[in-house]
Amino acid sequence: MSVSIRRAVPGDAEAWTDLHLVVWEEAYTGLMPPEVLTGRRSRRDEGVRKRRTMLESGARVLLAEDDGHLVGFASAGPARDEDPPAPVELTAIYALASHHGTGLGRRLLEAALADAGVRPDDAVYLWVLEGNDRAIAFYARHGFALDGVGEDEPEGRHLRMVRPARPVDGAARNTQEEQA
Repeated sequence: MSVSIRRAVPGDAEAWTDLHLVVWEEAYTGLMPPEVLTGRRSRRDEGVRKRRTMLESGARVLLAEDDGHLVGFASAGPARDEDPPAPVELTAIYALASHHGTGLGRRLLEAALADAGVRPDDAVYLWVLEGNDRAIAFYARHGFALDGVGEDEPEGRHLRMVRPARPVDGAARNTQEEQA
């Protein structure tokens, strides 16, 4: 399996939409009302148009491709919340279940954050669906922690996870020297 990660272009809108539908069904069946998933599938053409417009407008989305087929995607950018805990938000990261456990999630996470200009020591946050234990565990392994904030949405309760800023070794030493 040789998965490559690349920037999405408007011509990817249809394949990206189809991937988005499948990964949501794989991840969220049993976690959100079934009508949310069937509603999304019934509005597929609208989803294609929306994603094409997003990409034509410069949205930065990374796609993972395996042998010419999309198998995952991720995006990060400026925080969308009014009072965010960090300046950058991981807005999406999904991989087909067939690619879970392969390291693709870590690669997508790192690539999306780098694409958004996030350094390894910068703070960043995300929202995750309550009950999505696999995703919560994945994010926890990568330094994110639930911060106690939640929001009720039509698809279910979203929980906020934050990866706090971490001082780089030199900065930590400088701070300790200043305090001495």
